[in-house]
Amino acid sequence: MSSYTGLEFVRWVLSPGKWVSERVGGFWDRYVYFVGVREENEQLKERLGAAEAELAELREQRAEVKRLRALLDMVPPIGRRMEGARILAHRLGPNAALETILLDKGLHHGLSINVPVVSPDGVVGRILRISPNASTVLLVTDPNSRIPVVGQTSRAQGILIGRGPHEEMSVEYVSQQAEIQPGELLVTSGVEAFFPKGLPVARVTRVEPTGSRLFQNVHAAPLFQKDGLEEVGLLIPFDEEVEIEAGTGMAARIPKLDKNESRLEDDAKKHSGGDK
Repeated sequence: MSSYTGLEFVRWVLSPGKWVSERVGGFWDRYVYFVGVREENEQLKERLGAAEAELAELREQRAEVKRLRALLDMVPPIGRRMEGARILAHRLGPNAALETILLDKGLHHGLSINVPVVSPDGVVGRILRISPNASTVLLVTDPNSRIPVVGQTSRAQGILIGRGPHEEMSVEYVSQQAEIQPGELLVTSGVEAFFPKGLPVARVTRVEPTGSRLFQNVHAAPLFQKDGLEEVGLLIPFDEEVEIEAGTGMAARIPKLDKNESRLEDDAKKHSGGDK
Protein backbone atom coordinates (compact mmCIF):
# COMPACT_ATOMS: atom_id res chain seq x y z
CA MET A 1 0.00 0.00 0.00
CA SER A 2 2.81 2.39 0.84
CA SER A 3 4.43 1.68 -2.52
CA TYR A 4 1.20 2.68 -4.25
CA THR A 5 1.12 5.85 -2.26
CA GLY A 6 4.69 6.72 -3.27
CA LEU A 7 3.97 6.18 -6.95
CA GLU A 8 0.88 8.28 -6.80
CA PHE A 9 2.83 11.03 -5.07
CA VAL A 10 5.53 10.96 -7.73
CA ARG A 11 2.86 11.08 -10.45
CA TRP A 12 1.18 13.97 -8.70
CA VAL A 13 4.47 15.89 -8.51
CA LEU A 14 5.60 15.20 -12.08
CA SER A 15 2.29 15.63 -13.89
CA PRO A 16 2.17 19.45 -13.75
CA GLY A 17 5.74 19.69 -15.06
CA LYS A 18 4.95 17.37 -17.94
CA TRP A 19 1.82 19.37 -18.72
CA VAL A 20 3.80 22.61 -18.69
CA SER A 21 6.51 21.03 -20.86
CA GLU A 22 3.95 19.85 -23.40
CA ARG A 23 2.29 23.25 -23.49
CA VAL A 24 5.60 25.09 -23.86
CA GLY A 25 6.76 22.69 -26.55
CA GLY A 26 3.50 23.05 -28.45
CA PHE A 27 3.64 26.81 -28.18
CA TRP A 28 7.23 26.87 -29.47
CA ASP A 29 6.33 24.63 -32.40
CA ARG A 30 3.41 26.87 -33.31
CA TYR A 31 5.60 29.97 -32.96
CA VAL A 32 8.25 28.54 -35.29
CA TYR A 33 5.50 27.53 -37.73
CA PHE A 34 3.93 30.99 -37.79
CA VAL A 35 7.32 32.67 -38.19
CA GLY A 36 7.94 30.45 -41.20
CA VAL A 37 4.50 31.27 -42.61
CA ARG A 38 5.12 34.97 -42.12
CA GLU A 39 8.46 34.81 -43.92
CA GLU A 40 6.85 32.86 -46.73
CA ASN A 41 4.07 35.45 -46.96
CA GLU A 42 6.64 38.25 -47.18
CA GLN A 43 8.42 36.42 -49.98
CA LEU A 44 5.14 35.85 -51.80
CA LYS A 45 4.26 39.55 -51.44
CA GLU A 46 7.61 40.53 -52.93
CA ARG A 47 7.13 38.12 -55.82
CA LEU A 48 3.58 39.40 -56.36
CA GLY A 49 4.79 43.01 -56.39
CA ALA A 50 7.53 42.18 -58.89
CA ALA A 51 5.04 40.28 -61.06
CA GLU A 52 2.57 43.21 -61.00
CA ALA A 53 5.34 45.67 -61.94
CA GLU A 54 6.47 43.42 -64.77
CA LEU A 55 2.87 43.03 -65.96
CA ALA A 56 2.36 46.81 -65.95
CA GLU A 57 5.58 47.28 -67.92
CA LEU A 58 4.55 44.62 -70.46
CA ARG A 59 1.14 46.26 -70.87
CA GLU A 60 2.81 49.62 -71.47
CA GLN A 61 5.16 48.05 -74.01
CA ARG A 62 2.24 46.36 -75.75
CA ALA A 63 0.38 49.68 -75.98
CA GLU A 64 3.52 51.37 -77.34
CA VAL A 65 4.06 48.63 -79.92
CA LYS A 66 0.42 48.99 -81.00
CA ARG A 67 0.81 52.76 -81.45
CA LEU A 68 4.12 52.47 -83.31
CA ARG A 69 2.75 49.72 -85.55
CA ALA A 70 -0.14 52.00 -86.50
CA LEU A 71 2.40 54.70 -87.45
CA LEU A 72 4.49 52.25 -89.47
CA ASP A 73 1.39 51.08 -91.35
CA MET A 74 0.78 54.62 -92.64
CA VAL A 75 1.71 55.10 -96.30
CA PRO A 76 3.24 58.55 -96.88
CA PRO A 77 2.12 60.59 -99.92
CA ILE A 78 4.24 60.59 -103.06
CA GLY A 79 7.31 62.77 -102.63
CA ARG A 80 7.34 62.43 -98.84
CA ARG A 81 9.02 60.13 -96.36
CA MET A 82 7.65 59.24 -92.96
CA GLU A 83 9.63 59.64 -89.75
CA GLY A 84 8.32 59.12 -86.23
CA ALA A 85 8.76 61.46 -83.26
CA ARG A 86 7.81 61.39 -79.58
CA ILE A 87 5.79 64.11 -77.87
CA LEU A 88 7.68 65.64 -74.95
CA ALA A 89 5.15 68.22 -73.72
CA HIS A 90 1.85 69.99 -74.43
CA ARG A 91 1.20 73.76 -74.50
CA LEU A 92 4.51 75.11 -73.18
CA GLY A 93 4.98 78.58 -71.75
CA PRO A 94 3.49 80.57 -68.83
CA ASN A 95 0.44 81.66 -70.82
CA ALA A 96 0.20 78.67 -73.18
CA ALA A 97 -1.53 80.89 -75.73
CA LEU A 98 -1.03 78.48 -78.61
CA GLU A 99 -2.33 74.95 -79.07
CA THR A 100 1.04 73.27 -79.49
CA ILE A 101 3.05 70.14 -78.72
CA LEU A 102 6.81 69.74 -78.36
CA LEU A 103 8.60 66.98 -80.28
CA ASP A 104 11.98 65.34 -79.65
CA LYS A 105 13.30 65.96 -83.19
CA GLY A 106 14.51 69.03 -85.05
CA LEU A 107 16.92 70.31 -87.69
CA HIS A 108 19.44 67.54 -87.09
CA HIS A 109 16.77 65.01 -88.05
CA GLY A 110 15.94 66.60 -91.38
CA LEU A 111 12.97 68.70 -90.26
CA SER A 112 12.05 72.21 -91.34
CA ILE A 113 9.33 74.78 -90.72
CA ASN A 114 5.84 73.78 -91.93
CA VAL A 115 6.56 70.03 -92.19
CA PRO A 116 3.17 68.31 -91.76
CA VAL A 117 2.63 66.31 -88.57
CA VAL A 118 0.17 63.42 -88.67
CA SER A 119 -1.21 60.57 -86.58
CA PRO A 120 -2.82 57.31 -87.72
CA ASP A 121 -6.19 59.09 -87.37
CA GLY A 122 -5.40 62.24 -89.35
CA VAL A 123 -3.50 65.52 -89.58
CA VAL A 124 -2.25 66.86 -86.25
CA GLY A 125 -0.65 70.13 -87.40
CA ARG A 126 2.56 71.56 -88.80
CA ILE A 127 5.95 72.52 -87.41
CA LEU A 128 5.91 76.12 -86.22
CA ARG A 129 9.30 76.57 -84.52
CA ILE A 130 12.40 74.43 -84.68
CA SER A 131 15.81 73.95 -83.04
CA PRO A 132 18.60 71.42 -83.67
CA ASN A 133 16.96 68.68 -81.57
CA ALA A 134 13.38 69.79 -80.88
CA SER A 135 10.43 71.38 -82.62
CA THR A 136 7.08 72.95 -81.76
CA VAL A 137 3.97 71.85 -83.63
CA LEU A 138 1.00 74.18 -84.18
CA LEU A 139 -2.10 72.00 -83.88
CA VAL A 140 -4.99 72.20 -86.34
CA THR A 141 -7.23 73.19 -83.40
CA ASP A 142 -5.32 76.43 -82.79
CA PRO A 143 -7.09 79.64 -83.97
CA ASN A 144 -4.00 80.50 -86.03
CA SER A 145 -4.32 77.28 -88.05
CA ARG A 146 -5.95 77.52 -91.49
CA ILE A 147 -5.98 74.54 -93.85
CA PRO A 148 -7.68 74.35 -97.28
CA VAL A 149 -9.90 71.25 -97.25
CA VAL A 150 -12.42 69.50 -99.45
CA GLY A 151 -15.29 67.17 -98.59
CA GLN A 152 -14.35 63.63 -99.54
CA THR A 153 -17.86 62.91 -100.83
CA SER A 154 -19.38 66.27 -101.80
CA ARG A 155 -16.05 67.79 -102.98
CA ALA A 156 -17.16 71.01 -101.30
CA GLN A 157 -14.19 73.27 -100.70
CA GLY A 158 -13.48 75.44 -97.69
CA ILE A 159 -10.91 76.65 -95.17
CA LEU A 160 -10.67 74.67 -91.92
CA ILE A 161 -10.02 77.01 -88.98
CA GLY A 162 -9.27 76.04 -85.39
CA ARG A 163 -11.22 77.57 -82.50
CA GLY A 164 -9.09 76.54 -79.54
CA PRO A 165 -9.08 73.60 -77.14
CA HIS A 166 -12.33 71.66 -76.63
CA GLU A 167 -14.08 73.81 -79.26
CA GLU A 168 -15.51 72.78 -82.61
CA MET A 169 -13.55 73.83 -85.67
CA SER A 170 -15.23 75.83 -88.42
CA VAL A 171 -15.09 75.41 -92.19
CA GLU A 172 -15.31 78.82 -93.81
CA TYR A 173 -16.32 79.77 -97.36
CA VAL A 174 -18.43 76.68 -98.09
CA SER A 175 -20.88 77.57 -100.86
CA GLN A 176 -24.62 77.48 -100.18
CA GLN A 177 -24.96 75.10 -103.14
CA ALA A 178 -22.48 72.59 -101.70
CA GLU A 179 -24.17 69.37 -100.56
CA ILE A 180 -21.93 68.83 -97.57
CA GLN A 181 -23.42 66.69 -94.79
CA PRO A 182 -22.70 65.94 -91.10
CA GLY A 183 -20.36 62.96 -90.79
CA GLU A 184 -18.51 63.71 -94.03
CA LEU A 185 -14.74 63.40 -93.94
CA LEU A 186 -12.67 66.50 -94.75
CA VAL A 187 -9.30 66.01 -96.46
CA THR A 188 -6.56 68.42 -97.47
CA SER A 189 -7.20 69.94 -100.89
CA GLY A 190 -3.53 70.37 -101.80
CA VAL A 191 -4.01 74.07 -102.56
CA GLU A 192 -1.62 74.95 -99.74
CA ALA A 193 1.91 73.71 -100.41
CA PHE A 194 2.47 72.61 -96.80
CA PHE A 195 -0.02 69.74 -96.80
CA PRO A 196 -0.14 67.11 -99.57
CA LYS A 197 -3.52 66.47 -101.14
CA GLY A 198 -5.85 63.89 -99.64
CA LEU A 199 -4.77 63.80 -95.98
CA PRO A 200 -7.74 63.32 -93.59
CA VAL A 201 -8.07 66.29 -91.22
CA ALA A 202 -11.53 66.50 -89.64
CA ARG A 203 -15.11 65.28 -89.78
CA VAL A 204 -18.17 67.50 -90.24
CA THR A 205 -20.32 67.71 -87.12
CA ARG A 206 -22.95 70.34 -88.02
CA VAL A 207 -24.15 72.19 -91.13
CA GLU A 208 -26.28 75.32 -90.71
CA PRO A 209 -27.70 77.10 -93.78
CA THR A 210 -27.53 80.87 -93.44
CA GLY A 211 -30.34 82.04 -95.69
CA SER A 212 -29.27 85.06 -97.68
CA ARG A 213 -25.57 84.69 -96.98
CA LEU A 214 -23.23 83.29 -99.63
CA PHE A 215 -21.74 80.61 -97.38
CA GLN A 216 -22.96 77.92 -95.01
CA ASN A 217 -21.97 77.59 -91.36
CA VAL A 218 -20.08 74.31 -91.23
CA HIS A 219 -18.58 72.90 -88.03
CA ALA A 220 -16.09 70.05 -87.71
CA ALA A 221 -14.10 68.04 -85.18
CA PRO A 222 -10.46 66.94 -85.49
CA LEU A 223 -9.79 63.26 -86.08
CA PHE A 224 -6.96 62.84 -83.58
CA GLN A 225 -7.30 62.68 -79.80
CA LYS A 226 -4.80 65.08 -78.27
CA ASP A 227 -4.93 63.65 -74.75
CA GLY A 228 -3.97 60.15 -75.86
CA LEU A 229 -1.32 61.23 -78.38
CA GLU A 230 2.24 60.14 -77.53
CA GLU A 231 3.92 59.63 -80.93
CA VAL A 232 3.37 61.32 -84.30
CA GLY A 233 4.55 60.95 -87.88
CA LEU A 234 6.43 63.61 -89.84
CA LEU A 235 5.92 63.92 -93.61
CA ILE A 236 9.34 65.14 -94.76
CA PRO A 237 9.71 66.14 -98.43
CA PHE A 238 12.13 64.09 -100.52
CA ASP A 239 13.17 67.13 -102.57
CA GLU A 240 15.14 68.64 -99.69
CA GLU A 241 18.25 67.60 -97.84
CA VAL A 242 20.05 68.78 -94.74
CA GLU A 243 23.62 70.02 -94.77
CA ILE A 244 25.44 70.66 -91.50
CA GLU A 245 27.31 73.98 -91.61
CA ALA A 246 30.93 73.58 -90.60
CA GLY A 247 31.82 74.99 -87.21
CA THR A 248 28.24 75.80 -86.22
CA GLY A 249 26.59 72.42 -85.75
CA MET A 250 23.45 73.94 -87.28
CA ALA A 251 21.60 72.46 -90.21
CA ALA A 252 20.77 74.45 -93.34
CA ARG A 253 18.20 73.29 -95.85
CA ILE A 254 19.25 73.24 -99.53
CA PRO A 255 17.17 72.03 -102.46
CA LYS A 256 18.32 68.98 -104.38
CA LEU A 257 19.20 69.53 -108.03
CA ASP A 258 17.53 67.40 -110.63
CA LYS A 259 19.59 65.67 -113.33
CA ASN A 260 19.35 68.55 -115.84
CA GLU A 261 20.26 71.18 -113.26
CA SER A 262 23.19 69.06 -112.06
CA ARG A 263 24.46 68.61 -115.63
CA LEU A 264 24.19 72.34 -116.34
CA GLU A 265 26.08 73.11 -113.14
CA ASP A 266 28.89 70.70 -114.14
CA ASP A 267 29.10 72.27 -117.61
CA ALA A 268 29.29 75.71 -116.08
CA LYS A 269 32.18 74.64 -113.85
CA LYS A 270 34.05 73.15 -116.84
CA HIS A 271 33.66 76.32 -118.89
CA SER A 272 34.70 78.42 -115.94
CA GLY A 273 37.86 76.33 -115.55
CA GLY A 274 38.62 76.57 -119.25
CA ASP A 275 38.45 80.38 -119.26
CA LYS A 276 41.14 80.51 -116.64
